[in-house]
Amino acid sequence: MAASWQVPTWIQHSQVVWNRTPFASQPYLGVSQLDEDYELWKNALAYPACATVVSAFVLSLQLVLRAPPIRRLYSRLTGADVSESQRDDIEAVGNDGERPSHVARLGGPVIFAFKVTRLLCSLALLGLSVASIVLNTADEDEEDSSRWPAFGLVGAYGYASLLAFISVVSKPSLSTLVTRHAVLQLFVIWIVYFYRDLWPLATFYSHPADAVEGPLLWAKVVVLTVAAVVVPIFSPRPYVPVDPKDPMPEVNPEQTASIISMSIYAFLDGIIFKAYRMPHLPWEELPPLADYDYAKNLVKRSFPHLDPFKAFKKQHVFFGLMRVFRREYIVLAVLLLIRVAATFASPVGIYRLLQYLETDGEETNVRPWVWISWLFLGPVLGALAIQYYVFNTAMTHMLVQTEAIITQLVFDHALRIRMKSETSESPSASRVTTAVHTPDNASIAEPADGDQASPGSNGSEDETVRASTASTTSTSAPKKGKDAKKVEEKLAAPAGGSPSGNLIGRINNLVTTDLANLVDGRDFLFIILYAPAQIIVAVVFLYAILGWSAFVGLAAMILLFPIPGYVASKIQGVQTEKMKKTDARVQEVTETMNVIRMIKLFGWEPKVSDQLAQKREDELKYIRKYKILELVNGNVNFVIPIVTMVATFVAYTVIMGKELTASRVFSSMSVFDVLREQLHTVFALVPSMIQAKVSLDRITEFLYKTELLDEFNEKDAASAEIVVPPGTTRSDVIGIRAAAFTWSNENDGSMTPGPNRRNFTLRIEDEVIFKRGKVNLIVGPTGSGKTSLLMALLGELHYIPMGPDSFVSLPRSGGVAYAAQESWVQNETIRDNILFGAPYDEERYKKVIYQCALKRDLSLFDAGDMTEVGEKGLTLSGGQKARITLARAVYSSAEILLLDDVLAALDVHTSKWIVDKCFKGELVRGRTVLLVTHNVAIASPIAEYVVSLGTDGRISSQGTLSKVLAKDKKLFEELKEERKELKKAETEVDHVEPDDEAAPKKADGKLVVAEEIAEGHISWPALRLYLSSMGGGHTFIFWLSVVGFLLICEFTGIFQTYWLGYWAQQYEDKDHAEVNVFYYLTVYNAVLVVGITMYCTSFLVYLFGALRASRSIHRTLLQSVLGSTLRWLDKTPTSRIITRCTQDMQCVDGPLANTLSWVIELTVSMLMKFLAVVSFSPIFTIPGAIVAAVGGWCGQIYMKAQLSVKREMSNARAPVLGHFGAAIAGLTSIRAYGAQEQFRKESFRRVDRYVRAARTFYNLNRWVSVRIEALGALFAACLAAYLVYGSHARAANTGFSLNMAGKSDLGFSGMILWWIRILNEFEVNGASSLERIQQYVTIEQEPKATSDGIPPAYWPASGSLRVEKLSARYSLDGPRVLHEISFDVKAGERVGIVGRTGSGKSSLTLALLRLIFTEGKVYYDGIATDSINLDALRSNITIIPQVPELLSGTLRQNLDLFSQYDDAVLNDALRAAGLFSLQDESDEGRITLDSPISSGGSNLSVGQRQILALARAIVRQSKLLILDEATSAIDYETDTVIQNSLRQELGKDVTILTIAHRLQTIMDADKILVLDGGCIAEFGPPSELLKNEQGLLRALVDESGDKDALYAMANAATKSS
Repeated sequence: MAASWQVPTWIQHSQVVWNRTPFASQPYLGVSQLDEDYELWKNALAYPACATVVSAFVLSLQLVLRAPPIRRLYSRLTGADVSESQRDDIEAVGNDGERPSHVARLGGPVIFAFKVTRLLCSLALLGLSVASIVLNTADEDEEDSSRWPAFGLVGAYGYASLLAFISVVSKPSLSTLVTRHAVLQLFVIWIVYFYRDLWPLATFYSHPADAVEGPLLWAKVVVLTVAAVVVPIFSPRPYVPVDPKDPMPEVNPEQTASIISMSIYAFLDGIIFKAYRMPHLPWEELPPLADYDYAKNLVKRSFPHLDPFKAFKKQHVFFGLMRVFRREYIVLAVLLLIRVAATFASPVGIYRLLQYLETDGEETNVRPWVWISWLFLGPVLGALAIQYYVFNTAMTHMLVQTEAIITQLVFDHALRIRMKSETSESPSASRVTTAVHTPDNASIAEPADGDQASPGSNGSEDETVRASTASTTSTSAPKKGKDAKKVEEKLAAPAGGSPSGNLIGRINNLVTTDLANLVDGRDFLFIILYAPAQIIVAVVFLYAILGWSAFVGLAAMILLFPIPGYVASKIQGVQTEKMKKTDARVQEVTETMNVIRMIKLFGWEPKVSDQLAQKREDELKYIRKYKILELVNGNVNFVIPIVTMVATFVAYTVIMGKELTASRVFSSMSVFDVLREQLHTVFALVPSMIQAKVSLDRITEFLYKTELLDEFNEKDAASAEIVVPPGTTRSDVIGIRAAAFTWSNENDGSMTPGPNRRNFTLRIEDEVIFKRGKVNLIVGPTGSGKTSLLMALLGELHYIPMGPDSFVSLPRSGGVAYAAQESWVQNETIRDNILFGAPYDEERYKKVIYQCALKRDLSLFDAGDMTEVGEKGLTLSGGQKARITLARAVYSSAEILLLDDVLAALDVHTSKWIVDKCFKGELVRGRTVLLVTHNVAIASPIAEYVVSLGTDGRISSQGTLSKVLAKDKKLFEELKEERKELKKAETEVDHVEPDDEAAPKKADGKLVVAEEIAEGHISWPALRLYLSSMGGGHTFIFWLSVVGFLLICEFTGIFQTYWLGYWAQQYEDKDHAEVNVFYYLTVYNAVLVVGITMYCTSFLVYLFGALRASRSIHRTLLQSVLGSTLRWLDKTPTSRIITRCTQDMQCVDGPLANTLSWVIELTVSMLMKFLAVVSFSPIFTIPGAIVAAVGGWCGQIYMKAQLSVKREMSNARAPVLGHFGAAIAGLTSIRAYGAQEQFRKESFRRVDRYVRAARTFYNLNRWVSVRIEALGALFAACLAAYLVYGSHARAANTGFSLNMAGKSDLGFSGMILWWIRILNEFEVNGASSLERIQQYVTIEQEPKATSDGIPPAYWPASGSLRVEKLSARYSLDGPRVLHEISFDVKAGERVGIVGRTGSGKSSLTLALLRLIFTEGKVYYDGIATDSINLDALRSNITIIPQVPELLSGTLRQNLDLFSQYDDAVLNDALRAAGLFSLQDESDEGRITLDSPISSGGSNLSVGQRQILALARAIVRQSKLLILDEATSAIDYETDTVIQNSLRQELGKDVTILTIAHRLQTIMDADKILVLDGGCIAEFGPPSELLKNEQGLLRALVDESGDKDALYAMANAATKSS
């Protein structure tokens, strides 16, 4: 009763077409054909029964191992947690605490429905199998032995049904286990049926083995496919939490996505389309973080293998990471092997298809549609494999997890390390230092170049701990006050050995540079597995179709490979030089922008612009060299595979004498491409692997070789306990007895302070006990170890006990607060920095703000205490940071406050306020304060106990202040000097009290404007700026040349492919002997040369256009910024301007030019390839357009979503690094406060926020890649189907069309994805920079120079100044700050300008230089200043600001920026300015013309900077000099020198205007101008003004403490004149 099996109509049709015989029906199970010696195992239907037996055995074993007694035994043997294996059952408890239903416990209704479907299908299959046996038994009488497979099949279905039933009714853990067995069981059966009954349909000669069953067979196949394939791949996965006790309230779709959803990333559809519909997708809308990505879970998983304190043995980080990710790497290896196999699906498919066309289907068993489907399924499977590989490692899962793990690992370990400076062992012999360079100062300084940092860099956390021989013997000319200290400290710093490793810089590098290197080297499987596998398969394939000629081509490729290696080495050399030139320009631009106000004040804009243009030219020269070498490299890499291919074909045709067919040509072409790609991949990846290895070594070294604090170092802790039993420490005492302390445990304490700062030893030979509840001062000269004493108490130093009664005690129970001298702030709000995790108490908080003199500062910020301080406190001044650090300590509830020179960064007035209001205030009363200070005079009223340290690191005296002063004469002298300075500061006339809230807010014209962010696509004006700059004056001709030559080049490339096919076709049409190989080779090579020439021409035209644009835009941008108004500069942060001129400009040079050229090339190439396909298959115009449109639409959706998520990812990454950097910089403070756990949790939170955005961002790439690659493969497969079945094209033409449309990156469909990616790159990176530059090209400008504005050559002949009705305002629509003021100054007069704060003194200076908007007239030496060019005006007036700005470089460069004077003139100017009277010739640290000046002049004191600015004025020989007095920032001696120089060294015809803050400075002036509210209140000689009893000057003098002296000065000046 066998049913007849019906062949589908379309198969019948194909059989008729190809003249094949339809196959006949066969008896059930094929048993009629069995031999008498029937062997059961040879029947495929026996395999399911075997699988059943194996599965049952394994399942039984698993169930036994899950039994409670076995588990308990396992737990006892291994120490593992038994409960861990029961997570599936525990997790089923809902978040609300109620026990969920059975369906919910199994994963929800959808999963349950799939389980039930599997059960029903299994039962149906069981029924159908039984029916088959019954029906066949009734029909045929077969031997019992041949029926066993049928019975085995029934058993297999019965077993599968039982498993499916158990999976529906059992608890979750058992359900999961049996489901896996059921899936495998059914899949094995499906494979058997596929082999027996489905595969034969794809052949010409084979038939389904079970055709006799008829419809019953196909019913079984359909039901089996549903149960074995559809249900497993479409069923969602149940959510299994990493920690059963802490399930996620909201589950990430990735954790429950089905296999098909994971494969094509369909679980991202929701987020992608949501992002497409919204203008900007906020972070809150991103998918929640999967719990296996949470930092706390990553730490739990990875630290047992990586953390030195948890790992069983010392091991390299690489092996630790391999253990953590072992499962992932096994999966990755399998995926790469799948990718290898899939890569060759297309070449095999093309070969078989073309061979089929060539032979007209003879001797072919497999039907052509199978190979056509390979052209689709191969690339799609390959795409799925490589995208899932990337999803797991390259861009998502492991990458982001590794970033999080390493960041957290380094962070955790950093909390244990000892902070110490690391200096070179060979300090400079000429300048020896006795400085104790503490970790706090050495490490905070930002590295100037990689890990290198100058010890003199600005930013030491402890200024008190730097010294030089100047502090003891080297300075024969004594210096006084603050300047003296700065000279000692700052000029001494370069004397020591330059640091060989900056610890904080190193740690930060570990999580930035090294982590990036590690991530870049993640693809080591490509080198050890993927590339070798690809190369082996490629060689085997080529050998199979081309014989031994394949080895000729391989040999040619290997022989030619040194050429690209040589070119690459040349490129590297040029790149190194290019980077040096770029660094030089960036340094110059940064320096220029940092002092741009000074440049404008001096009228240097044209000269500076010329200097920068020269630097730019040097850079562009190397960019040009680099690009030309890139072109050579590109051509070499393009030619090598062609030479390889031609060599192979020549050997095959000429030497072997074989016929070259289209199938061989076109299939081998794509394999040669594969071979070339693999060799390039290896060459490209090896350097990054080496870098990754070095970075892994560095991380391992950090974990195992960095010195730890004593409490973490077992050896130190043990040795300390041997000498001192732990019980001898007294809990209530703060102090040290009989102990030595060093910064490193490499120093045993026997060494004395010397050149190597790490060898400093602090020795407490008797004991020092601080008074509880009182203020204790710690004083001493620079380098005596004051900070070391605090560090010793905090446990930061290596403790060396000297005897049995030694101890170091700092009770922690009541809390400890610490304020480092290098103020440490986090990138948070001011309030968060002060609270530091403590609860907010409004009353206490307000008191702290008042007492720490922050009230006025907060009033200056729009957001008040909610202002973010920026990274490293960028928005705050040094004094503000110091007071916030102090406020943090005062606000805390700690009983003990350790304050490290908190007054050092404050001016005298603020210091007095802090002492009077804070240290004497109620919040500090009763708390123990240990205050390190230099300002003994200010702090003396509060000192209950004083500890004085000597330069040898020992206590020189301790006790009350009077007792210490009696012993220490040097300290007594310093105290007298400081009291003089205090008195001087008290005479300032315009000082503002720290609590004065009447200060103008920044909103009154000083508000920093928010940076404009253009949303959407690049604007046309920005693009036009670039495109027109490229073309110069001939834009149309330029672009016609670029595109025209590219079109010709692309045409020749297409023609080459066609010509190879045409050559192969000749062997079909002619006899082998008649084909002239050399003719075809000559034509091919000629076309190749033409193509390369055209490409080079187009490239060079484009290159010179790009360089022209780079030069033009840089010049335009700089001129725009240099020519902008002072108001614009005030409201635009300097960092933003620098970014435009450096980062954005580099983007225009590199990424923008590159991506635009790629977009043009890809567009031309895609169009030409599409036209090539259409020329042979015009019908494919519409499908091609549809593919392009759908690809473009996918790309548009992806770009929209990706932009939002990328912005969120960037925003989330910065806080991770910011928090890390801030925490590492403040490790000492964090440990002092005991806030390690708080910081660890904050680090977790920030890492989680970053990971959530990063995972989504990288997943979006997978989503678009899979879809567009599948789209391209579909296009190629459809074209192949049409060419084989629809048209009757010849094999060569079919091969050509498939090559043009093919799935490789060189084909039309492969290019769609690249085109979208590159266009996206162009918009996101390059174009956004161009947009920002465009904004700065259109800013407000000062009047440009004209030929009419050039003054006469003699001008100015004198310094006469006449002002008539001068009014001024900061903006055109702003209020007036000067109101019609008029005055007259004769040449050579000294005029003092005084007035209270806000009276208009600074505004008058700016108005005279036309830096703000003015009305009225100013005549300088008889010529109206508004009639001459600004640079001419400003270059003839010299201003000395309060804190002069200097450029980095030598002192010579600062005095004479444009090299116009010789050294004699410069030295005379320095002598006249008074510098040499402040230093001795024998002083090793003296300042000379060759002395290095750091950026901004930060290695000089304010006084020294003013002297240099005065020397610069003398060199310039200006007739008008404006001096803004520096007041309390300058010590008494320097102040006297400057005043004498002004009176005696300047020419008699030089007019001096002095903006005075102290009346002593100007009471002997010729005239005094008193300003009030922007108007002139009084003007005249001081003696005359003092006679007016109602006068403002008289009132100011009468308020002063030095009233009599001031009157005497005024009268003496009148008599002398």
